[in-house]
Amino acid sequence: MDSDQADRQNRGTGRRALLGAAVLGAGGAVLGLPAAARADGRTAAAGARGLRGLPVPAVIGHRGASGYRPEHTFGSYELALDLGADIVEAGDLVPTRDGHLVCRHEPEIGGTTDVASHPEFAARRTTKTIDGVPTTGWFTEDFTLAELKTLRAVERIPANRPHNTLYNGRWEIPTFEEVLKWQDEETRRRGRQVWIYPETKHPTYFRGLGLGLEERVAKLLHKHGKDGRRSPVILQSFEPTSIQRLNRLVDNPLVVLLSTADSRPYDFTEAGDPRTVADLITPKGLREIAGYAQGIGPTLDLVIPKNADGTLGRPTTLVADAHKVGLILHPYTMRNENPFLPAEYRKGSAPDAYGDVFAAFRTYFATGIDGVFTDNADTALLARADFLAG
Repeated sequence: MDSDQADRQNRGTGRRALLGAAVLGAGGAVLGLPAAARADGRTAAAGARGLRGLPVPAVIGHRGASGYRPEHTFGSYELALDLGADIVEAGDLVPTRDGHLVCRHEPEIGGTTDVASHPEFAARRTTKTIDGVPTTGWFTEDFTLAELKTLRAVERIPANRPHNTLYNGRWEIPTFEEVLKWQDEETRRRGRQVWIYPETKHPTYFRGLGLGLEERVAKLLHKHGKDGRRSPVILQSFEPTSIQRLNRLVDNPLVVLLSTADSRPYDFTEAGDPRTVADLITPKGLREIAGYAQGIGPTLDLVIPKNADGTLGRPTTLVADAHKVGLILHPYTMRNENPFLPAEYRKGSAPDAYGDVFAAFRTYFATGIDGVFTDNADTALLARADFLAG
C-alpha cells in the first residue's frame, strides 16, 4: 500500500467513526449552537466541533417533504425541517449545459417542471438513452442555468398526491450552491445544525458527456468549507465508483445506494463488472464497501423482502452484516400512501389514501436500521417516538 492509499484508508476510517458516532447516538453539538436533543430524551453536551447525537433511527426527509410539496424545492426542504426531519435529502444533483449543478430527481424534467408549457423549449424534447434505458422528454444538460430558472416545479406523482398540485408553479429549480447557502441560513435561523444528503445522479452517463459530477460537487463543498470529515453533508450514489471517486476528493461521510438484489450498478455494466447488488450485500461485498464508504442506503426490500402476495417476509441478515463491518444503514423509501406500502398495511385501494404506516414503520425500525428516508417526516417522527417508547 503506497502512502496515498494509506492516507485515504485512514481518512475513510475516520469518516466511518464520525458517521457511526453521529448516527449511533454519541453526544455532541455544533460549536456555538444550543445543545442537540437525543432520541432518548437526553441532551448532548454543547461545545464539541461538528454535529453528533443524531437520533436513532434518523428521519431523513426524502427530497424534502415530498409527501406534501413538489419535490426538490425550497418549499419542500423547509417544510421537512419544520416537520422535524433530522436530515434533508437536498438534493439529487444533475448538471446544466453550462456546468452548474441543480436539484432534480432525474435529468429528465418533463415530469417535475412546467417545461412542456413553454413553447420556446418545445424543440428540445428528445429521446436519450440513460443507463441503457430510452427516455423521452427534456433534459437538464440541454439547458443553461438561466433557462432552467425560467421553469417552475410541479408535482411528480399527482395521482397519489393530488393535494400537492396546489403548489404547482410556486418554486423554481434550486442549484446545489443555493442549497449550501440555504443550509447555513437555516442553521443560523433555527439554532441547530441542518444536515443535507445530496446524491450524484447517473454519474457515468454525465461523465461521458464531459460533465463529471464528482469534481463539481467537491469544488462547491470546498468553496463553502463543507468538504471535511465533520461536515454536515452526507454524499450518496447508486454507482460505487462515484463514491470511490468522491472518497479521493473530499472527506465527507459517504453512502452507497443499493437497488434490487438482481440489479447491476450502471458503472459496473459499463466496466464489464458482472457483479450485482446481491454480490455487494454479501459479507465480502460489504467489507469492500466499508473500505471507502461509511454507510449503505438499501431499498427496504433488501432489509425485509416481500412475499409473492406483496406482504412482508422474514428480515434478511443485512442489518447485522453491515453493522459487523462498521456500516450504517439508511434504507429508502417510506411513504404514507397505499401503493407504496406492503400489502398487509394498506387500507382500501385508493391510490392517494393512507394505509397503516405506523405499523409499517414499527416493523422496519425493529430490524435495527439506523435511519430511513421518508416523504412524510412528521409521520416518521411520531412512529419513532412510539417505537422508542414501546
